[in-house]
Formats: sequence, structure tokens, C-alpha cells
Amino acid sequence: MFALRTPRPWLMLVVGGGSQAATALLISTPAYLIPLLHTERGLSLAEAGLIATAPNVGVLLTLILWGAATDRWGERIILVTGLVVAIVGALASIAAAGSDSYVLLALAFALCGIGGAATSATSGRVVIGWFPPERRGLAMGLRQTSLPLGMAAGALIVPALAAGGEIAPSLIVAGAVVAFATIASALFIVNPPRPSRPVDAEGRPANPYRGDGTLARIHLVSALLVVPQYALATFGLVWLIADQQWDPVAAGIVVALAQLLGAGGRVAVGVLSDRLGSRLRPLRWVALAGIPLLLLTAVAGELHWAAAVAVFYVLASCVSVADNGLAFTAVAEIAGAHWSGRALGAQNTGQYLAAAIVAPTVGALIAVTGYSAAIALLALAPAVAIPLVPKEPGQSPISGVSTTPETPESGK
Repeated sequence: MFALRTPRPWLMLVVGGGSQAATALLISTPAYLIPLLHTERGLSLAEAGLIATAPNVGVLLTLILWGAATDRWGERIILVTGLVVAIVGALASIAAAGSDSYVLLALAFALCGIGGAATSATSGRVVIGWFPPERRGLAMGLRQTSLPLGMAAGALIVPALAAGGEIAPSLIVAGAVVAFATIASALFIVNPPRPSRPVDAEGRPANPYRGDGTLARIHLVSALLVVPQYALATFGLVWLIADQQWDPVAAGIVVALAQLLGAGGRVAVGVLSDRLGSRLRPLRWVALAGIPLLLLTAVAGELHWAAAVAVFYVLASCVSVADNGLAFTAVAEIAGAHWSGRALGAQNTGQYLAAAIVAPTVGALIAVTGYSAAIALLALAPAVAIPLVPKEPGQSPISGVSTTPETPESGK
């Protein structure tokens, strides 16, 4: 497969991030088709929701597998392979949309998720491998904006295309965007160089999980911090409309603003981590900041102070997503070039599992306690996470990612 041999890190950041945004658009499309499936196709909300979750099931089941494949065969070939699988999934979804079988449609959506999962570890490893440590936080923060931007694009595109009552147009557009990302990835992604494979004291290939709980603790911290992130994103709109009696348009503007500012917050804390030379100290600060902001959001909601509700909801939402790039970068750096694919897959798998639990659990909690109390209780998640954040590990043969390898493998 042809690739430009002169590595251009910023171009690869754009292409890799764009690939993840493209698959995020495809994977989020079924969720934005729920109104069509429910109101025009006669499915219950539960049935439509089940179909819409199929891509996430595909992602969850294959994140670690794609990561392991990336460790073995390199970033470019796995990224392109995953994107091709996503295109096949889009084509299968278009075909299934013309049939009466929603089982086939769900399976096709799951295939979209399986292919889309490949972009996570691969694009992350490209950033880690080509950017020096003092720029990785900024680069990864920018790359982490790809997921919300892809989802935001879906929110703008899919409802308009689905207004005619057909499923296929949305999938055609999303599939075309993924096809463009596939071509760009094949042309411009160059595998970052790798150092020689490290070994432990007994001469075995070094395993960053063996005898060290640092990575496992970061995975657990990230899973905990996903709880307020997904809870605020999932229930924020209905809270403002149903509980705070806001106009739906105003509520939608505030929720959209929270998402956009949250993307900027990921970049800001990435830059901060570069200047500090640490990913884990800012991670601890982000968790700490989340506690008072969640409590203030709950108090403002209980008192129905509209201005305070808007301010604290936006701030709490921004802080709740700020940890993603920090943890992702730390995991890749600590795992090292030969393990980061699997480690990043494990990182995202834990977050997806936690996110899957949030909606039903927090929904049940709201039914029992009300919105304000439920939001206040969300502060328990960062409170538990703070003491679990590990100290910054010292440089070791398996930590950090050298960009000056002893055995270059960029020709893969």
C-alpha cells in the first residue's frame, strides 16, 4: 500500500483525527434515526434504542483486538483495514434498510462499530509516536475533539436527511465520509518508528501490566470519571426541559455549548500537561474540580436559578470530559510502543462498559431521588477516583515512547 514516506505529524493528526470523526459520524447515525424508527416505522422506543446501540456493541467487543493487531502489524494497515470494514458495514446497513429485517439492520450497524473501533488505538498511537512529549498533550487534546465533532456532525446531518422517511440517505453520506477518510489514511499515514522491544530482568518481553498497577489504576480512574460525563450528556437536556421548565430551544443551546466548550477544554488541559511535563497531576486536578462543580449544579437546580444552572452545568460538563485526553496519553506513554495498542483498547473498553451502566443506573436514581440529588450523588465518582490516580511513574524500559528508535519499523 502506497504511503508518503516523509512523515508530516500535523497532517497525520488531521487525517487520523478525521478518520475517527468519520467513524463517529457513522456510528452515531443510528441513534439519530430513533425518531424515524419509532414514529414512522412503528418500533417501540426500546426496540429502536436497541438497534441504535448495535454499533456500540461492535466497538466494545473489538477495541482490545484492534489494539493488539496494531501492536503486531502497525498503525496504517490496521487503520485502513478498520475503515474498510466500516464501509462494508455502511453498505450492509444500506442494503438492510431496504428490507423488513431489523435484525439484519442491527447486525450491519454492529459491523460499522467493529470497523470504527480500529480508529481509536491506531490514530492515538500515530499521535504518540510522531509528536515529542512536550507537544503530545496538545496534539492528543486536538485529536480527542474528533469524537464529539463527529457526533455533532451527525446531529446536524442525519435528522435533515431522515426527514424524508428513509434510512439510507444518512448512511450513504456517512459511508462516503468514511471512504474519503480511508483514502486519506492510506496516502498520508506513516507508521511511527518504534524502539527495540524491551525485556525484563529475566529476558522475557516486558509487560507494562506485570508487577505494576499503574495502568490498571488509570483505567479504573477513567471509568469512574466517565460516570458524570455520560450522565450530564445523557440527562442534561431532559433535566433542563422537564425539571427546570426551560424552553427546548434554550436547553438545546446550553447543551450544545457545553459540548463545544468541552472539546476546547480537552485541548487546554493537554497544553497544561505539556507545560507541567505530567499527565497524571492534571488528571487529579480535573477529578478534584468536578466535585464542587457537580454539587453547585445540583444546588442551582434545586433552587431553580436559571443563570446559575446554565453556568454550572456548562462548567461541570466541560470538566467532566477534560480527563479523556490526559488519561489516553498517559496510558500510551506508560505502556510503550509495543503495548500501547492493547492498553488503549483496554482503556476505552473500560470507559464504554462504565458508560453502558450509566444510563439505566442514573435513570433509576433520578426516579427515586429526583434530578438535583442524583446530580449531587454523581460527585461520588470523582471523589472515589482522586486517591486512585497514581503518581507519575519514573521512566522505565516499558514507559514512554521514544521517537528515535534503535530498530525503525516505519516501513511497515
